[in-house]
Amino acid sequence: MDEGILEWLHLKNVARAGWVRAGVEAPESVAAHSWGMSLLALHLCPQHLDLSKVLSLCLVHDLPEVRVGDLTPHDDCSTKAQDERQAMKDMAPQWLSLFDEYETGSTPEAVFVKQLDKLDMGLQAKVYQQEQGIDLDEFITSAKQRISESTLSSYLD
Repeated sequence: MDEGILEWLHLKNVARAGWVRAGVEAPESVAAHSWGMSLLALHLCPQHLDLSKVLSLCLVHDLPEVRVGDLTPHDDCSTKAQDERQAMKDMAPQWLSLFDEYETGSTPEAVFVKQLDKLDMGLQAKVYQQEQGIDLDEFITSAKQRISESTLSSYLD
């Protein structure tokens, strides 16, 4: 069996660090976040964008976190970009161009997916607030500030 596949699947076991830091009980995994983004993409992707590319970007954008972890702005991120790119190059070189496209926001699809990344975070914060009664407004505010497309940001109102 391709050993890479088994490593990729470990993304299911990487907890989202921001939720852990905020005290969320049983926080989602990074893989669950990527699934959430993909579901949002299926529902919200504008007709003029390549849905296949959007879904591919959603699925691979956080794959390097299997090796480098889910770093947040509260962590030392001085080498995050280099470490993630190297991990992607080593783990899944066939998707390195997709990863680079996402990281640089070099296409309309990548720009859209970056906004879905924040939308999923904001919506997940709302879910946790409802389920667990904890204050996660900082995540919702952060998401709203980083989403420029009003159609997407309206989901956080």
